[in-house]
Amino acid sequence: MTIDRAQEMLEQMVNDLPEVIFNELNGGVLLLPESKRSPEARADDLFIMGEYVVRHDMGRMVKIYYGSFVKLYGENAPDELWEKELRHTLHHELTHHLEHLAGENDLEVEDDIRMYLYHNHMDMSRAEEIMKQLKKK
Repeated sequence: MTIDRAQEMLEQMVNDLPEVIFNELNGGVLLLPESKRSPEARADDLFIMGEYVVRHDMGRMVKIYYGSFVKLYGENAPDELWEKELRHTLHHELTHHLEHLAGENDLEVEDDIRMYLYHNHMDMSRAEEIMKQLKKK
């Protein structure tokens, strides 16, 4: 998957979503060529795929890191995998945006739980179960 093809895919995904989702996302959705290793990585095993960024001087934007996808999946991975993972990352970051506008932070809490599980060498799939338990309280 070239960066140009990934950009085309991402643009189509954005165009397929309702415009209201992008209210106040004045920086838009950016596909950046670099990879971004998580500062919390224990090894070369944890990359940031995307970020929702709020800056007082630049506004709100979603950054997607093409290079991180290349590191994890390779340029020769099937288009279907790239499309699935790009879509997942886009929706994840847009959820951060919508929650930020609504004053909510459920996804941030879930991300924190996933980092806790990662740091403690625990099954990452437990994050959803833990979130359900927290919502019951």
